[in-house]
Amino acid sequence: MTLEIDLSRLARIRRVNVIGTSGSGKSTFSRRLADALRLPHVEMDRLFWGPNWRECPTPKFFKKIEAATREEEWVLDGNYTRTTAIKWERVQLVVWLDLPFWRTVWRVTGRSFSRALSGSELWPGTGNRETLAKAFLSRDSVILWAMTTHGRHRREYSLLMDVADPDQVWFVRLRSPREVEGFLRAAREAMSSAPST
Repeated sequence: MTLEIDLSRLARIRRVNVIGTSGSGKSTFSRRLADALRLPHVEMDRLFWGPNWRECPTPKFFKKIEAATREEEWVLDGNYTRTTAIKWERVQLVVWLDLPFWRTVWRVTGRSFSRALSGSELWPGTGNRETLAKAFLSRDSVILWAMTTHGRHRREYSLLMDVADPDQVWFVRLRSPREVEGFLRAAREAMSSAPST
């Protein structure tokens, strides 16, 4: 199946939310899409997680999302479905990375292993790092989270896509790495052919 992309519409997009289960590649895709569309990238995890894995209190988190989406241009990377009413108030495009279960689990496992071995800080200034114990032996494991929420996210996002007003929100569902790369190519093509302002 060939993914049909309206290039003229894509060139006009200024506010995007990328969603998908853990391991779907949201952060990497979001950064690449932001670069292609020449928009700022906003990572929701960075807004949510404080030092020592402290969660941002809900009212404060909502205010951070409101501030980020008050801007005219952004690619917002993340789910946090309790913020949907805020983040989609002005969104123009929602991209759902709906990759197969086995691929997301494989990716999140490899990512967790790599991060744990490198000891890299996930968000500057937080000191938050993945460990092998947290990734593989904890109830807070992101691998376990990816495995147990994949089906639920698919049901939730399918419903959201069905009820979204296509005149208000353009909802794109990408189901394979090939479609992901095709969409990024389309974004670059759309911007290269867009008239300069």
